[in-house]
Amino acid sequence: MISLVDIKKFLRGEIAVDEPMSKHNWMKVGGPADFFIEPADKEDLLAILTYFNERKYPWMILGRGSNVLISDEGIRGAVINLEKALTKVFMKNGFVVAEAGVRLTEFVDYCIENGLEGVENLSGIPGSVGGAVVMNAGAYGSEISNHLVKVEIFRDDKLCELPVSECGFGYRSSGFTAKDVILSATFDLPKGDKEKLMTKRREIIQKRNEKQPLNYPNLGSIFKNPTNSYAVKLIEQAGLKGKRVGNAQVSEKHANFIVNLGGAKAQDIVKLIDLVKRTVYQNSGVMLELEIKMVGFSNSNKL
Repeated sequence: MISLVDIKKFLRGEIAVDEPMSKHNWMKVGGPADFFIEPADKEDLLAILTYFNERKYPWMILGRGSNVLISDEGIRGAVINLEKALTKVFMKNGFVVAEAGVRLTEFVDYCIENGLEGVENLSGIPGSVGGAVVMNAGAYGSEISNHLVKVEIFRDDKLCELPVSECGFGYRSSGFTAKDVILSATFDLPKGDKEKLMTKRREIIQKRNEKQPLNYPNLGSIFKNPTNSYAVKLIEQAGLKGKRVGNAQVSEKHANFIVNLGGAKAQDIVKLIDLVKRTVYQNSGVMLELEIKMVGFSNSNKL
C-alpha cells in the first residue's frame, strides 16, 4: 500500500490526485491518472521511484506527451513527469550532456548556439530529450542516436550508464523498457558553421509549419514509414484524407497526422487509427505500424 501522507513527508516536488491527463499531452485527450508527480530534482525522482518499486506500485514516465495517446479511462497508478526535475543541458569534457526533461527544441538550440552540428534536422520536433531517446526520434534522414555516446538510466533500482552500442536503437525504436528511466544523454557533435546551422534550422521549421497541421492538437506522425514507402502516401492513396470519426480527423494537410478538431475522445482516435490501418491494408497490402505509444488501454482495445 502507498500513503499520500508518507509521500508528502519526503517528496519535495508536486503531487496531484486524479489529475486529468488531457492537460498533459499534445492531443488534449485522456482521463485522469491516480497520481501525477513532478519531482523537484534527480534526488527527488530517485526517491519516489524507489518508494513505488518497494511497494510494487505501478508508475510510468511521461515527457511532454507529444507522441502518447492516453485512454479516456486514464491511467491507474502514478504518472511521473521530468520537466522540472531534469532540466540541464551543458558541455562536459567536450561532449554535450542533456538531461531527460530538457525540451528537444532547447537541446537543438543549445547545440546550434555553440556551433555544433548533427542535430539540426530535429528542429521543431516537440517532446523531451528523454522521450526522443526512447523512440530514437528523427527527421530528414537523421536520428537522435546518430551522435549519441551514452545514456544514463535508472534500471532495477540502480543508476547505470549504457554506451550507444547497448541501447538497441532501430528505426523509431530502442531497447529501453517502460521501467527504464532515462536520466541524461551524452552526445559527441562535430564543429559546424553556426550561421549555416541557424539557416538550416529556420528552413526546417518553416517546412514543418507549411506541411503539418500545427493549428490543431495532434501527436505528430501516427504511423512509421514502411520499408521503401511512406505512410502519408499510402493513406492518401487509400482516399482517407479528411476522414473523421467523431471529432478526430485524418488531417487534410498531412495524412499521417490525426487531429483533434475539438472535444475528440481517445476512443474516436483509436477507431480512426483502426479504420486507416484496415483501409490501407485493403488498398495496398501494407499493414501500417504505429509510431505513437498507447497508454491506459486494455489489451482488447489496443491496436
